[in-house]
Amino acid sequence: MQHEMAEGDLLDSKGSLLERGYATSEVRSYRRRAIKAPWYRIKEWDYYCVLNEDYGLALTVADNGYMGLLSASWLDFEKPDTVTDSIMLPFPRGRMGLPESADAGDIAQRHPKMDIAFRHLEGGRMLSIDAPGFAHGKGLKGEVFLAQPPMDRMVIATPFPRAPRAFYYNQKINCMPASGAVTFDGQSHEFAPATSFGILDWGRGVWTYDNTWYWGSASGLLDGKSFGFNIGYGFGDTSAASENMVFFEGRSHKLNEITWQIPPSGFDKDPWTFTSGDGRFEMIFVPVVERDATFDMKFLRSIQHQVFGHFTGFVVLDDGRKLDVANFQGFAEEVENRW
Repeated sequence: MQHEMAEGDLLDSKGSLLERGYATSEVRSYRRRAIKAPWYRIKEWDYYCVLNEDYGLALTVADNGYMGLLSASWLDFEKPDTVTDSIMLPFPRGRMGLPESADAGDIAQRHPKMDIAFRHLEGGRMLSIDAPGFAHGKGLKGEVFLAQPPMDRMVIATPFPRAPRAFYYNQKINCMPASGAVTFDGQSHEFAPATSFGILDWGRGVWTYDNTWYWGSASGLLDGKSFGFNIGYGFGDTSAASENMVFFEGRSHKLNEITWQIPPSGFDKDPWTFTSGDGRFEMIFVPVVERDATFDMKFLRSIQHQVFGHFTGFVVLDDGRKLDVANFQGFAEEVENRW
């Protein structure tokens, strides 16, 4: 079942989802004040990832109640190598002021070690990073503009079993052409819109304590046309809708469940396999480099295996057209959180 949501508020007077399902735009209005759960269960974040075949940038701002996070990653696909620096902020409790909409409201977080900003401009979004001490003093600084022409996105409202006040409201915006430059270790790296594309993972919700999720994403050009996809599962009750969706020329094509097969040899050693019961999404994913990040205080833990590489296979659109995909850049991840 794939239930498409209508417009309206996200939560009722008891803090539970009014409607569960998916959409292709921000149809439901999130209001933090409508949440009825304890402050330490509220999780809010914006995550951007910008990639081309040679390098990439990932930026995160998160307010997870008892822990805030500023994080930046530089990805080098030629070496290959990844570098991540993160700043932990104690007990923000909503004071970081993350916007209640993915389409309005800016984020500007200043810290002695790292400044991150996400701002809305006409026609898109500007990402800014300034971290002089990044990678033991190598430094990371730059601005990247993500153009956002009219296009569909993946939106999903997911409840959690036996937790009526828990929910996840998530938006994934794929296929945003990127332009700008980032300097790492004294060398400038250009992002050009013909070869570089960004995605946004916008999450707001009340999470249960122990969860493991799986997420995959890709954005770029296929035969000169905008193409990408979002796939994932692992958390909450997804009986009303999955988050699996293909984007082609700005239009979404909804998919049902997709089975992930991660090789027992490890996340970054052998190919992953993705298959769908209806035969509309069949992919082999070949890893290039893993961004492995672990924060473990036993009661508070995040173990992240984000693997960047290339997808090869095919997708079938809603109208039956088959699109062949070869060595298409993207990533897939497994993340375990106790928070």
